[in-house]
Amino acid sequence: MLTYSQKVKDHFINPRNVGVLADATVVGEVGSMSAGQALKLYLKLNADEVIDNAGFQVFGSPGAIAASSALTEMLKGKHVDEAARITIKDISEYLGGLPEEKMHTCAMSMEALEVAYARYRGIELEVEGDEEEELNICRCFSVPESKIERAIRDNNLTSVEEITHFTKAGGGCTSCHPDLKQILQRVRAELPENKPKREPVNAGAGNLSNLEKMKAIQDVLDREVRPGLAMDGGDMELVDVVGNKVYVQLHGHCNSCASSSSTMKFFVEDRLREMVDPEITVIDTTEHSDQLHAPPMR
Repeated sequence: MLTYSQKVKDHFINPRNVGVLADATVVGEVGSMSAGQALKLYLKLNADEVIDNAGFQVFGSPGAIAASSALTEMLKGKHVDEAARITIKDISEYLGGLPEEKMHTCAMSMEALEVAYARYRGIELEVEGDEEEELNICRCFSVPESKIERAIRDNNLTSVEEITHFTKAGGGCTSCHPDLKQILQRVRAELPENKPKREPVNAGAGNLSNLEKMKAIQDVLDREVRPGLAMDGGDMELVDVVGNKVYVQLHGHCNSCASSSSTMKFFVEDRLREMVDPEITVIDTTEHSDQLHAPPMR
């Protein structure tokens, strides 16, 4: 028998922000009735891109209702870019912890937020419009391979049981378990967990000169970012550093990719904040040339 925290029970019995938000700025939709769970997330943003209100409609389990209710509460008052950083773990922790078997409900809430954010920013998500064409590894719950791979990477999953907890894949007839094991082995083999961990280069970041910070940033870009971009036919150039503002420019395939803004916000900026300075903001000079206050670095 599953054991829910009091906060989960409260958000299930007394869900907040239920229903259509008629004046929503953007809506994120995920799931399907045939798969047994579906969610519509409504966001109302003000002129400063702060989420003033949020609402939801959900079809699913008590965990799905609680996770959706919790997410709408977490979103209010946050800038849309800050809100987009919310993770499965954040939602679960807000609720006082969900049973592992119900972690997929947090995943659904997070995915709805990602869809809403992508639509608001004009980013074309690869999964949008392609899910029906992609082969479902788990036919019982219509779970595609890409979703399974992402769950393994994002949550460091190590077993088929954990995959089921986070995606529902394999929770029906179990005929897909051999495929899930193969995907798990392949994805984990690709993870950099066996590489020696590097210490962040930001020890005493506040004492770094602008030149030292620039060198540290360039080092992270060369080691952590550019190799990944190169795999997709792209590259990134460090243009300048002004205080905690890092000006970069994308080249190659990345420059024309619809997801470049997402790349900046969720990949490059996060790595630089982790490895150099938590206050860093990354700015793409192609999109924000008016914010560049110094000539390009040579």
